[in-house]
Amino acid sequence: MGGSMSMKDFDQLQAQLGRVWALNRPGMAVEHVLVVLPSFSLGESLLHHYASRIPALEHRYLVTHLMLHRIQSCELVFLTCQAPGQEVMDYYTSLVPADLRASVRARFRLTVVPDDTPRPIAAKLLDRPELLKEIRSSFGDRPVLIAPWNVTDSEVEVALQLQAPIEGTAPNLWPLGYKSAGRRLFAEAGVPAPVGCEDVRSVEDVVAAIAAIRAARPASPGVVIKHDNSGAGDGNVVVDLRHVGGGPAAGEHVRKRVAALPEWYLRDLGAGGVVEELIAGARFASPSVQLDISPYGEVAVVSTHEQLLSGESGQVYVGCRFPADPAYARDLARHGRAVATQLAARGVIGRLSLDFAAAGDGAGGWQLFALEVNLRKGGTTHPFAVLRNLVPGHYDADAGQWVADDGTARWYWATDNLVDPGWLGLPPATVIKAVADAGLQFDYRTGTGVVLHMLSCLAIDGRFGLTAIGRTPEQAADLYHATKAAIDGHANPARRDSPHR
Repeated sequence: MGGSMSMKDFDQLQAQLGRVWALNRPGMAVEHVLVVLPSFSLGESLLHHYASRIPALEHRYLVTHLMLHRIQSCELVFLTCQAPGQEVMDYYTSLVPADLRASVRARFRLTVVPDDTPRPIAAKLLDRPELLKEIRSSFGDRPVLIAPWNVTDSEVEVALQLQAPIEGTAPNLWPLGYKSAGRRLFAEAGVPAPVGCEDVRSVEDVVAAIAAIRAARPASPGVVIKHDNSGAGDGNVVVDLRHVGGGPAAGEHVRKRVAALPEWYLRDLGAGGVVEELIAGARFASPSVQLDISPYGEVAVVSTHEQLLSGESGQVYVGCRFPADPAYARDLARHGRAVATQLAARGVIGRLSLDFAAAGDGAGGWQLFALEVNLRKGGTTHPFAVLRNLVPGHYDADAGQWVADDGTARWYWATDNLVDPGWLGLPPATVIKAVADAGLQFDYRTGTGVVLHMLSCLAIDGRFGLTAIGRTPEQAADLYHATKAAIDGHANPARRDSPHR
């Protein structure tokens, strides 16, 4: 950002946030504009990792379209670097009550910034000052609010250019979401965390941290090295210690293992990281809690989830189930509220989440360990938005359950990562029709069914996402699995057998 004057201007702009934020609620009559800015402002290594999927990741947040039938005073401006197909937009409109579809369609405005470089949409938008002026002039005198994915200097500059406050944490507070800062917050809030060390930056730091963890936890099966500023598990590396003995030979073995990590990984570690014991138990789960901090510092627990992890070391997020296990959902909410209260006191606002590890003893008991703070939206945000907008209600944090306005409960399974090489190149319309023909598409009259997203990723690697909402956990699971089966009927077997995939 352009120096202290820009920061002062941003603070003045943010002073308007509470007033506009309060308008974006069902029943409010004041016409206003919500600008959805799914800008993935990430570290360079992580951003390049997702380069080909950036448009599809932005398109996850097309599900915000589903709020327009509930908030009829709102116009939604959606910013993206690639236009979704008209069949996708028609699909989302078809999910809301028929008598409101014309109004919803009229109040959704797509703005495309054509640029396929691996950069966040905010940076691309700043390259086009005329487009920014055009967007700003379209607001007229209506109040405007920006809903970001995360907030860096680029998103702040977009907010200043549009003269619209942004519902997110200012960039100077972003380091509060680093892994090292998170461990300090957990300790301050009295929330349990794994044994570990903060502020590691070198191979020698990691080796020393592992030695300290082994001294404190001799039976630990391993450790996890994490970059401070990373997400979705992509900055995590597991070091297996089960077959490492003691003494100087053990230290040398660990040193060689760490030194052999990729050059880019060690370079990014130079900016800071943590080393923690690898949590294990007779049973293991990876739950999370989502919270909102209002512009007035009020903390609300909005959901809990069971996160589904994959990848070589089981550290990469691929999906979730809602809500979290009732055995510990209430404790998740309590711990989340404690940490969010600390963050609110420091000026954090907007959506955040906390990731945990849960270790079961085999007799029904569980221990929770806080792992990290995410000061942004994430993989559990858009599935929850689908539920909230299509089955209005509230999350009962004490019961660990979604209670719809009619008093019934809901569960869902969701993923961004249903992928099959046989689906590569399938038209989104084919997938939409297959789900509908199988009787799986969400029906607002029953408040159950499947909602698709990320359909543009079919053309990239045969991937798409979904949220399957049921009245029982079993129904949600059945809908999820039935969707995959319905799409399998359209797969290209030759692509599955290709040696080049």
